[in-house]
This record gives sequence, C-alpha cells and structure tokens, in this order.
Amino acid sequence: MAIACGVDFGTSNSTVGWIGERAGTQPPTGLASALLTLEDGKPTLPSVVFFNAEDEEVSYGRAALAGYLAGYEGRLMRSLKSLLGTSLIDGQTEVAGRSLPFRMLLAQFIGEVKRRAEQAAGREFTSAVFGRPVYFIDDNAAADQLAEDTLAEVARSVGFQHIAFQYEPIAAAFDYESHISQEELVLIADIGGGTSDFSLVRLSPQRALKADRRDDILATGGVHIGGTDFDKYLSLDSAMPLLGYKSLLKNNSEIPSSYYFNLATWHTINQAYTRKAAAQLEDLVRDAQEPARLARLQNLIEDRSGHWLAMKMEEGKIALSGAATATLDLDRLSPPDMLTLQRDRFEAATGHLVLSCEQAVTRMLNDAGVAPESVDTVFFTGGSSGVPMLRERLGALLPKARKVEGDLFGSIGAGLALDAVRKFG
Repeated sequence: MAIACGVDFGTSNSTVGWIGERAGTQPPTGLASALLTLEDGKPTLPSVVFFNAEDEEVSYGRAALAGYLAGYEGRLMRSLKSLLGTSLIDGQTEVAGRSLPFRMLLAQFIGEVKRRAEQAAGREFTSAVFGRPVYFIDDNAAADQLAEDTLAEVARSVGFQHIAFQYEPIAAAFDYESHISQEELVLIADIGGGTSDFSLVRLSPQRALKADRRDDILATGGVHIGGTDFDKYLSLDSAMPLLGYKSLLKNNSEIPSSYYFNLATWHTINQAYTRKAAAQLEDLVRDAQEPARLARLQNLIEDRSGHWLAMKMEEGKIALSGAATATLDLDRLSPPDMLTLQRDRFEAATGHLVLSCEQAVTRMLNDAGVAPESVDTVFFTGGSSGVPMLRERLGALLPKARKVEGDLFGSIGAGLALDAVRKFG
C-alpha cells in the first residue's frame, strides 16, 4: 500500500488520489488508484473557504458555499490558487475587523484537504506529489517558480515533509495510460478553472513501466486561461451592463471599469468591498447619467453579493454547454432581474480565450516537430473542457485524432497517485 498521495489543488475543485491494494488489478503498478472521499461522499472538495463572522467558524467546500448563500455575514474566498505567483499572495483580506493573510488562508485550505484525505485513508500522509499547471504565470519564469515555491512552503507548513511536483496534464496522461492496450501519441488537454495546459505524450502499457518518463514527453504548453476566465467574460458581456458597465458620467466619460473587472474575476471580488471603493462609488452614483444602474452596483457591493453573481455566471456558462439559451434569476439584484444568455453571444465574448488556447496547441506541436495528422488521440480533462466551442476548435486542430473524455474532475488526482508511487513508494 502506497505511503504517499497525489494532491490536485485546483482553482475550482481539489482532489486527493491514493493507491490502495485491490484484487485483480493489472500492470503497470499492480495497484489501483482511487480518489479519496473529501466531502459528502464525493471525491471533490470545492476550493472554497468561508469565514463566518457571526460565530467565528471556518467552513470549506460545499459547506462554505452553503454558508455564504444562506446569507451569513462573513468572507468567502475562492480561486486561491490564482494568487500563487502574484503580488496578491502577500496581501490580506479583512473579516470582522481582523486581517487574514492570504498565505494563511491557503495553508488552512491545504491543511484541511490533508486532514480529510488522511481520515478517508485511515493513515497519515507525510509525502505527496502536487499537481501544478505548466505555467502558473505566463511569460514570467521567476514568478512561475515563486508560485511553485510558495505552494511547497505552504504544504510543508501543514505537515507534508516530502514534496514533489508533476505537471497536471502529465498526471492526466498517466491516468489515461492505465486504460490503454497499445502505444498512442496523445495530446492531453487539461482545461481547469484557472489554466489550460497541454502535453504531447507517447503512452503505452510498456512505457508505463519506466521510472523516468522524460523521453516520452514530447512537448508541453499552456496559457493562464481557464473556466473562471470564461465566467469573467460572460459576466462582463451580460451581467455587468445591468450594473452600469460602460455607462457614462454626466461629463460623458465612462464609468471606471475597475469595479466591474474586480467583481467579474473570482480572486479579486473582495477588492470591491473596501471602504475606499465604497466612498468612490458614492460619488459616481451622484455623477452618473443612469444613477439607477449604478445604485444597483452599489447595493450589490453593500450586500457582499459579488460571489453570488459570479456563481450565477458559472451556472449560466454550464447551462450554455448543453443549450443555445439559458435564463438566470438574478433575485439578489435591486430590483431583481431575469437575464437571458445566448450561446452565440457567449462564444463571441470568449472567442479570444479559445484562440489563445488554439495558438498554444499549435506552438506546442511545432516545437515538437509533430504534424497534427500524426496525433492518435486528444484526451480532454478538467471541468472547463466542457465548453463546446473550445472542445470543437481544439479537436479540429487534430483531424485524425479520436476524441476521448476522461474523468473531468478526477483524472489528475488519480494520475498524481500513480506518480506518487513511482516517486515515494
């Protein structure tokens, strides 16, 4: 039985994979990987922390979201992973007059993931392989390394003594490899909450026996674009105009966009709640050509409903994956509103994100010297790979490749568990 686990700390959801002995398992490991149960019988734990200011309790995952949506006074934190490698990681947020450093929040969440995984496995984990995106930060090697170093530091602070890292798409490749019977050239497309990562890998049952897989990884690439970015641009296109986005002041200048971008971006929502921002907004309402829309924005901020609106946008994005239109009940706006979303508008608003992903895949293939027609399989994983336009256009780049969908939330954690066995036993 393995002594280490694999931790997939995701922007939106987190999982922990562990190898346990099971009858009837096949090579390469003679063991089977499983995702440990982290909340309510489920292997996924939403990467969310809620500080309830009324009873000074901290909750995580679905319980955190429920506490926030129930209207308890407090502070919700989501997309903590997006802080890694940025200057924000050394900042803090305020809850009930107390300053809470973001590093401490990150440690609390990782520590809770560790505690729940150990409870589910019935053993302590002191060694772990953590997943990481190909790039935490685009085009900044120093910031990218800082992000990994920060995550390692946090992991050690909660009791992990031995830590290794593996690219998330490579981990997904290991999971896929455990199910194939012959050699394949595979493009792994991991579209997560905060990043889109790609790897071109040679996989086979025989290659899986190798301890060192570097020669099988032909190329990696990625961009700092994920599901939360699709939420953001859907929000800016559809919801934020209801709150005055792109409306004018009496002097015909545009309302500053910073309020709207902060509210549309998961990890900056709390920046809209500062006293300074509230005072500035008061002046803008008086000077607005359409004060009613600005008053809506003001009420939303006063009610601390930014995360609620972001969740509504995420709900709408998911609905548009299966339908041409979707209607959202924005009952927390003042006055309430019904918002109809259209897939074609959503695709127009997010087309630049999809183009960036296409370009990343094209660059990767060129770097590897591999013709698109030579790729046997494209393996989609990550919760945001369900965006239809993204999947269709990435698939079109590889005309002869069969399209395979893995466990959208579990492939990385399972692959990290396999890697943990190789690295730590």
